[in-house]
Amino acid sequence: MLIVVLFAGAMLARLVVLQIAQGARYRALSDENRIRLMPRNPIRGRLLDRHGLVLATNRLTYSLYIQPREVADQDWPALRQRLSALLAIPAADLDRRRREGANAEGFRILLASRLRPEQVLRFREQAAALAGAEVDSDVLRSYPHGNLGAHVLGYTSGITEAEYAELQPRGYRIRDRVGRSGLEKVYEATLRGEWGGQQVEVNAAGQVQRILGDKPARAGKDLHLTLDLALQQTAEQALNGVRKGAIVAMDPQTGAILAMASRPTFDPNLFSDGPTTRQWADLNRPDAPLLNRAFRGFPPASTFKIVTTVAALESGLYQPGSKVLTTNSFCYAGLCYGDHGAHGMIGFPFALAVSSNTFYYRVGLRLGPGPLFKAARRMGYGQLSGIELANEESEGLLGDPAWKQDALGEPWTPVDTITSSIGQGALQVTPLQMARLYAVVANGGWLVTPHLVERPTQRTWVGLRPATLAVLRQGLRMVVTEGTARLLNDPQLPPVAGKTGTAEDPPRPDHAWFGGYAPAGRPTLVIVAFGENSGGYGGTVAAPMVKALMTTWFRLNRAPG
Repeated sequence: MLIVVLFAGAMLARLVVLQIAQGARYRALSDENRIRLMPRNPIRGRLLDRHGLVLATNRLTYSLYIQPREVADQDWPALRQRLSALLAIPAADLDRRRREGANAEGFRILLASRLRPEQVLRFREQAAALAGAEVDSDVLRSYPHGNLGAHVLGYTSGITEAEYAELQPRGYRIRDRVGRSGLEKVYEATLRGEWGGQQVEVNAAGQVQRILGDKPARAGKDLHLTLDLALQQTAEQALNGVRKGAIVAMDPQTGAILAMASRPTFDPNLFSDGPTTRQWADLNRPDAPLLNRAFRGFPPASTFKIVTTVAALESGLYQPGSKVLTTNSFCYAGLCYGDHGAHGMIGFPFALAVSSNTFYYRVGLRLGPGPLFKAARRMGYGQLSGIELANEESEGLLGDPAWKQDALGEPWTPVDTITSSIGQGALQVTPLQMARLYAVVANGGWLVTPHLVERPTQRTWVGLRPATLAVLRQGLRMVVTEGTARLLNDPQLPPVAGKTGTAEDPPRPDHAWFGGYAPAGRPTLVIVAFGENSGGYGGTVAAPMVKALMTTWFRLNRAPG
């Protein structure tokens, strides 16, 4: 009887511990075994062009995973061999993926992605004998046009463990993918949507008995971009003629970016599945395919003569009808600078048309650096443009006297003024900044805010005198009719105005620029084309790119001249 009482007391005490002292804990563990949460991943919002055509969407894929907590080390070899034989995946690859995916938290490990339908079916048929392994669906980002607009659209990739720890409170899951660059990154919160799921009750065999709760996933919002697919395709094709470069096409009235392309480029689809080692090495080669050159600064060369013209006419030292001597060369302080030709006494419009250096050497020396750099800042140089991708944009460089003293510890000299007046020296301008400059001339004096997503934007009145604008417009039109860009004086196009530029970059080949707008009377399109170290001249390298885009645009949007 004593033994029976002791055993009964022990059992009673154990029941008290299990049911009362630790009842809540064991109830939770029981629910974990009984209740399963089946998450539903959200569909990421699409990126659409200005006409609603798809630039980025989603595709369904299947992947093979293992749950490391359910597969002990001693059980792995047998499971690995079954998976390898069933799915025709090399056992060495499964071993490597398991080893590389190991984590202290016990998150499931990806063993294979992009499974074929027949592989999925084979797994489903044998799933009961493959405990610890699972095939799950995933939604990957898809860019149907490949590398088109890659730098603008950006790309997505899987969340890292460090990011998951930070983003989990905001509803992210370990299976999430996040935007890494471009609009995918900037509009991550808009595009990603919200996870849903189904809570089900299962029996001891893991079979679903009933649904306890259901929350539909909320899809991300689509983004309507300002890009025009046809114009973007033309821009990408036009850049095939150079190894490195950029093109920006913009509405001069609103700042809407109609096309933006950079070369070399990349295929963002690589990041959906994860680039291979070889692909990642190629993406990080010296010419930087991931770099958006539309946001990088380069010497503006003769395109900067527009700024020098503004500085001269707005300063009051020169009048719209003023004339300046041009010669074959210009000597100052023991140094001589050559020119394309001597035209005698000429005015600002013709100086722009023939891109006379000696004209602007003399103008720059009389002005000095103060008015020159003041005009550059007034036209948007040396500052961010306000575009959504501000974290990828450079401010460029305006190497004025203060900068030279701080950076080099040297005083400013008249030679610095001479080189700056024609866009050389310590000057760097991005293609996007240059597009804003030409938009100021095209729209009558407004500095627009470039944007890639349809939204109301501000523009700033620059305050140029009407006479200054008239001189600029006359000169830029003459560049095309009788100057360095006669290639664009084509009857198939509306009247075009613009300026060429050829920037020295020794010991490398020259850069080539062209910036302009059309129709000259009522501009609806601004285009800047740039060839980095392309050799040749702005009129022979960059102007043909601009012509290709204008041909496409005005064929699709017939505008009056």
